[in-house]
Amino acid sequence: MGLLDGVLGDSSSGMPGNPGGVNLQGMLGGLLGSLGGNRGGANNAMLATVMALVQQNGGIEGIIAKFRSGGMSDAAASWVGTGANAPLSGEQVQQVLGTSTVSDVASTLGVDHSQASSSLAAMLPELINQLTPNGQVEANSNDLLTQGLSMLRGH
Repeated sequence: MGLLDGVLGDSSSGMPGNPGGVNLQGMLGGLLGSLGGNRGGANNAMLATVMALVQQNGGIEGIIAKFRSGGMSDAAASWVGTGANAPLSGEQVQQVLGTSTVSDVASTLGVDHSQASSSLAAMLPELINQLTPNGQVEANSNDLLTQGLSMLRGH
């Protein structure tokens, strides 16, 4: 299993109650892999930070609402839908989430502002896509965020 052994344990199936039968371990592994490289702990921290940010903004529905109100309705809809994800730029992340949010992420991760906004731009669409496998936000999708964060943090 490699990179995820210590982080996610040995469960290979979705947790009970996961919407759409999402394999949480597989989802997290795919998201970590999309970050590239073998940065292990840094990638875990990045994913955990993005997941916490989504939680702090009202979960999947809340973060999607932010992007919709920021003029990115079509892009946000693509992340939930079953087709290809519309790309997101670091500037768009900063515009929608605000400079202070991106600065907080940069500080948490120990990276510069530009790297934080680029990482958020790469991770948010894919995270939302993975948490909405059936093309819709499931009622208990926020539970998946909580479970995923617990797995990443080793709780």
